[in-house]
Amino acid sequence: MGQNDPVIVITRYSVPEADTAAFQTDAVAAVEVLSRRPGFRGHWVGRAADDPCLWTVVTEWDGAGFYRRALSDFDVKVNAVPLLSRAIDEPTAFEVVTGGDAPA
Repeated sequence: MGQNDPVIVITRYSVPEADTAAFQTDAVAAVEVLSRRPGFRGHWVGRAADDPCLWTVVTEWDGAGFYRRALSDFDVKVNAVPLLSRAIDEPTAFEVVTGGDAPA
């Protein structure tokens, strides 16, 4: 994965239904602070259609270096890392190798 290749970061979370509102609040706060960092392109917060306790936060970056540098920012450490640290332990950063617009 090159430093300038687009990257998507996919973090998954197991969230008990009783904690759904708090998780959504934390996810919005995390994405808001990440969105202020250079190289941030966009995000999605999603919930599994077949398992309401499985959530994901997806962010898109101009490159892996932008994402790594964003994680070292003080505001990100305070507002996003606590959420990110609760993610399911698995690889999260993926190099974009192909893409395109959705069909109309």
